[in-house]
Amino acid sequence: MARRRQLCDVASEVREKIGIRRYPMEKFLPYTRQMIEDADVSAVVDVLRGDYLTTGPAVTAFEDALAARVGARSVVACSSGTAALHLTALALGLTDHDSVIAPALTFAATANGPRSTGAKIVFADVDPETGLMRPSDFEAAIERAGPSLRAVYPVHLGGQTCDMPTISAIARERGVAVIEDAAHALGTVNPGPDGQPVGGCEFSDMTVFSFHPAKTIAMGEGGAVTTQDPELAKRLRLFCTHGITRDVGDFVDGPEQGPWYCEQQDLGYNYRVSDIHCALGLAQLGRLDSLVEKRLNLRTVYNATLTRFAPVLRPVRQVTDARIGWHLYQVLIDFDSAGINRETLMTALRDRGIGTQVHYIPVHHHPYYRSAHQTPELKGADAFYRQCLSLPFFAGMDESDIAWVADTFADILQ
Repeated sequence: MARRRQLCDVASEVREKIGIRRYPMEKFLPYTRQMIEDADVSAVVDVLRGDYLTTGPAVTAFEDALAARVGARSVVACSSGTAALHLTALALGLTDHDSVIAPALTFAATANGPRSTGAKIVFADVDPETGLMRPSDFEAAIERAGPSLRAVYPVHLGGQTCDMPTISAIARERGVAVIEDAAHALGTVNPGPDGQPVGGCEFSDMTVFSFHPAKTIAMGEGGAVTTQDPELAKRLRLFCTHGITRDVGDFVDGPEQGPWYCEQQDLGYNYRVSDIHCALGLAQLGRLDSLVEKRLNLRTVYNATLTRFAPVLRPVRQVTDARIGWHLYQVLIDFDSAGINRETLMTALRDRGIGTQVHYIPVHHHPYYRSAHQTPELKGADAFYRQCLSLPFFAGMDESDIAWVADTFADILQ
């Protein structure tokens, strides 16, 4: 009862300070939204009026621009982040004789990519305060994986990086490949004096990005794999295009037999991305710094605005002072102390025009992985999942939107 009275006092203080605002019912603030500007529309229209809708110059231009941005030798753009994850597993040659480690707290695609090649997934625990896989979590999973371990897929949840120097050192010592799932982390830089961008593969063999509309830059759908290894890049590109090559130097059956000639050298997929998508991605990539800066500012305002609800509600702990390309604004809520459960809170927020989301259900709890893989209790992942909630967070927001969120929290708690 004392905690409940304290929450009511906090709510009253917030209401008095910022005032109760009345918003039109037709206004809805989603948890995320893409930000499309006139330059984006023009870039797409130029492609639609041009000669190539796919396999054209916009794809190459986007790959080159992304490579320059993150400092990677090669970039292979593809149809989605999920396709990119699958391509990394194909490029490594993973089979049902292999196992890989992935954190339990991620979207299912992280595990599904290598699983699609037959590899066994060994789930690692995470920090209950950040959702990130720690080196100690990785080492505990290594013990369960055994000698079949071939790769690890650290996930940069919300835009924050795992401790990649340590995870990479542990993996290299055992001959384990490292693939960064950086679907949330475009624009993030690694800690350290050099501040190398995530995607430059400073501590990994490959890095995966996603350009879904929820991400910092949007292509509608789209993904990419970056690498410094030319052989991996060649394999990524082969599997992205049906396993077919048109490179004369790679032909098995001798010299080129004619301008039409090509060879299927492996079983690949049509994971190509179109020029339409890449034109949009290229235009958005040119504004990446401003989009990241806007998200950094929004997070600062959120932190200051919601501090009144501590310790019942607190933002996910920031792990580094390095520049973070925040993808999510996640808070951890003590629902017992708040006197409300998550479903009721999310419904109440939605009824007042505010969308929220949960990132994520631990993957090992999904029926498919629960039946196919034996996973011990992962207390960190379960604790993070029980408390987490993602609030509206996208570059098109302003401070009044955050005030609305805080005001509505105060109203519901009261």
